[in-house]
This record gives sequence, structure tokens and C-alpha cells, in this order.
Amino acid sequence: MSRTPALLFACAALSCGSAAADEFTLADGKVVRGDVLKETADKVFVDIGFTVLDVPKADVVSRVAEAEESLAEPAEEESRGLYSEAELADLGVKAAVEKYGEGVVLVKVPGALGSGFIIREDGYIITNSHVVQGEIEVSVVIYHLADGQFEKKNFDKVKVVAVNPFVDLALLKIEEEDLKDTKLQKVYLGDIEKVEVGQQVFVVGAPQGMERSVTEGIVSIKNRENDGKVYIQIDAAVNPGNSGGPLFNTRGEVIGVNTWKRLFSEGLNFAIPVDYVKHFIRNRDAFAYDRDNPNSGYRYLPPPSRPKTENPEE
Repeated sequence: MSRTPALLFACAALSCGSAAADEFTLADGKVVRGDVLKETADKVFVDIGFTVLDVPKADVVSRVAEAEESLAEPAEEESRGLYSEAELADLGVKAAVEKYGEGVVLVKVPGALGSGFIIREDGYIITNSHVVQGEIEVSVVIYHLADGQFEKKNFDKVKVVAVNPFVDLALLKIEEEDLKDTKLQKVYLGDIEKVEVGQQVFVVGAPQGMERSVTEGIVSIKNRENDGKVYIQIDAAVNPGNSGGPLFNTRGEVIGVNTWKRLFSEGLNFAIPVDYVKHFIRNRDAFAYDRDNPNSGYRYLPPPSRPKTENPEE
């Protein structure tokens, strides 16, 4: 080995590396855990957190890819009606994208594009209200990974179930007769109380129509006020087309919905906190979509006409 046995022992004792790291058992019984940065014919370069080890393959007795184990089904899943929560392992950005990226969809309306995410396998989707507001024809594109390739599937008759323009959220539904036997990857909603300033987050969506784009950054502040509402401020890139898409933590939980950015500024992007999303879903009947008045969840009565007077000059 090119590093001292003491360093390897320290790594084994401290379980160095991330929760999604690979584990190598060496011929002398020591264990190395970390993220594989590079692999050649005779060596594996492993990031153990505070340094990088070049491990000769000849010294490796066994290797366990824990990233694959952590991509198993989530433990302790709880259904909350239309959405679910679960105890998820910290996967890191790459593995979380692989696991939950299929849950992100492209939302299309005449002349515009946005993003969204699937919250239940039978076709319920969250997006921004400003993506679908005023529209009657809404379609969704899902991306299914098969044999290492993404396959697109279009659903052209998508129902708008509820819309609340005041918090910029909308609930969509792919009709069952259109969905048929298509399997959808849902995502899980996280806990806003566990969001911390500085934690790593990532965005998946279709900025400028560029599908399945991933950007990452950190939470700049979790309660930025604007126009009487609170947003999560992030520095992960958000652009037109990301609207309505999910803000993920590295567990793959949705902690917010990307909604707007500060014009002419870099790294000032904002997401609707997930607690707003949960409240909207639970109270969706209060915001039931009215096809005759697609700009809001409410239908207002027409104002009374002005009474006529006998004197036309009045």
C-alpha cells in the first residue's frame, strides 16, 4: 500500500467516507470505505474524506458497493393520503438522481414549458400554478430508464385538480385510462424542520427546455420573506423551465418546489418550502380547479349591473 497501515486502521475504525461509499476488505484484514474517484487496471483511487488512497487491486479481498444497497426500497414508508414520507438513507447527489430522477416530469402547455414531480404512483403531480394558470390543455412527459436509456412517454390529457395562485402551487393528475400499466416513480416529501442552512441540495428539471438537467448547491437561508410568504433561498441554478420542479436534499426527499429567481443576479434562487406543499395537498378541495375560471381555484359571482336612472344625464 502507498499509505501507512495506521491510516488504514483509522479509516476502518471511523468508517470514513459517505453513507453511499464502497467498502474494501484488504488481504491484511483492514477495511477501507470511501467514494471511488477513479479506477485503473491495477488500482482503485478512494476518497476517504480527508485524503485519497490508491489501493492496489491485488490487495483487495472483497468489495461491497454500499451505494447499491442504499438504493433499495425506503424503510418505514408512511402514506399521508396523496403523498408519502419515508426514512431515507443519505445517498449523495449522484445516487439520489439515479434513484429518484424518474419522478421528475416535463409539464407542457401551449407555448410554455415547466417541470413537476410525481407524488403518487397513480399519476398525481405537483407543479407551479404559474406553469398551468389560465391553460386548459396540459400535457406531461415522463422519463423511464430502461436498459440504461431514457424513454419518453407523453400524456396529452392531464387534468388540473387544484390550483392556488397565492402560493404558486398546482396539483395535476394523469387520467387512469391514459396511464394504463405505466409504472411511475414517485418521490417522497421531506420535513422542513430538518432543513439546515448550508446543507447540500440539488435541482432536477428542464431549464430552457433542456430536459433532465441537474444542478446542485446549498441552502443559503431557509426562511427568506418575500411579499408575505417564506421561501428557501438556494444557490443551485434555477432558470425558466425549472419552475414547478423539485428541490431535493441528498436523501432524495423533496424539501421545496422551485419557483423564481432574482433577475440579473447569480445564485439568488427560491423554492416554496415543502410544508406549503403538504398544506396545499391536504386542503386541495378548497382550491378545486374551475375550468370556467382557470386563473384561480375560486369562481367569483358577477358584480350587479348598474341601476338605470330616469334622467339620462345623471
